[in-house]
Amino acid sequence: MKTSIGEKLFTFVNYAFLTAASFTMIAPLLQMLAVSFSSPVAADSKRVFLLPVEWTAASWEHILNRQDLWQSFGVTVFITVAGTFASLLISVLTAYPLAHAKFMIRKHVMFGIVITMIFNAPLIPFYMTVKALGMLDSIWALIVPGVLGTFNMVIIRTFFMGIPSELEDSAQIDGCHDFRVLFQIYLPLSKPVLASVSLFYAVGYWNTFQRAILFIRDSSLHPLQVKLREYIVTPETLDVLDMIGNVGYNTTTLKAATIIFAATPIIMAYPFLQKYFVKGAMLGSLKG
Repeated sequence: MKTSIGEKLFTFVNYAFLTAASFTMIAPLLQMLAVSFSSPVAADSKRVFLLPVEWTAASWEHILNRQDLWQSFGVTVFITVAGTFASLLISVLTAYPLAHAKFMIRKHVMFGIVITMIFNAPLIPFYMTVKALGMLDSIWALIVPGVLGTFNMVIIRTFFMGIPSELEDSAQIDGCHDFRVLFQIYLPLSKPVLASVSLFYAVGYWNTFQRAILFIRDSSLHPLQVKLREYIVTPETLDVLDMIGNVGYNTTTLKAATIIFAATPIIMAYPFLQKYFVKGAMLGSLKG
């Protein structure tokens, strides 16, 4: 079928607009990367745009040798991996019974869960609850309070509701119990939505900030985002005040390098989930 001139023009304009929009999103990251590899003089004089000026890797050498940064990186990796696994497991175990009409009180349970999307817990009761559970200054305070994301659970539940009930009926006739049906039938069919929800959870845990500020006083348990904020607000923690005569880096280039260091790992995870991401999000939001 021959494409009309109008369709070709629409496609061209559409691609041009999306390309321009994507550039506005990626340009700040590229500019920050260029600053991190530029000299302090070039960075402070605003001469750096998308390419480094007076190339130097001194900023990266400095931050990659900081033990406190790697310690925060380890804390963030742990809460991201453990939190994502725990959240995904609990979301699946919650969504499965709520997707079945035979669960008699599912509407009441669903109402109690969804209402938390509208009314969040007040800050002081939230803090007192975490304190009463003995999780203050504990790494579990960064995982447990947000272990179930209501929106993500609803996406999984909606996807489960779109799976043909005949598959479950056949499995139960063959003697399968609910857990076997869930893990051998539902989950293999749900890879797209599970990958999407996993990414949502992982990004949330990787960017943990508010809970760390509220519940963590021990600096050795600070996640990467808190450490990044510390570097930006109090640049003296970057050990640059006593580097007289060293022109390899300054607070501007060190901040840029730290920001890229904090953002790169979670960005690198997206390409591995990309083939599932759009499909999973669409199916989870439209089926049911």
